[in-house]
Amino acid sequence: MLLVVTYSHPARTSLRNVCRTHDETVVRRFGRAALFDDTHFGAFLALRLVEKHGVDVHVELTRPLNEFADVPDVVREAACAYENRDSPSTPYHAFARDTEHPSPSALREREL
Repeated sequence: MLLVVTYSHPARTSLRNVCRTHDETVVRRFGRAALFDDTHFGAFLALRLVEKHGVDVHVELTRPLNEFADVPDVVREAACAYENRDSPSTPYHAFARDTEHPSPSALREREL
């Protein structure tokens, strides 16, 4: 998919108009950003916005996260255990202390 992010009011207006006009190409809208299909037409729309607004539009090629192929088991297990903790107000660093779950610093150091 193509992530299109806008940084000015005129660019946001243009993005909104493109999204309304070509909703079949828009995967999702986020206000000042949108995901377009990774088709030639999606690229055309994104590059048209870049051409019109220059640095006020940023485009990234993205791919969906496959949690089972891209994320190690230990991270998925930690997220599941943390969301099912007994006390909802416990911060993760306190929750992970003295457990097998990775510390916040260990999670920050490792890239997917």
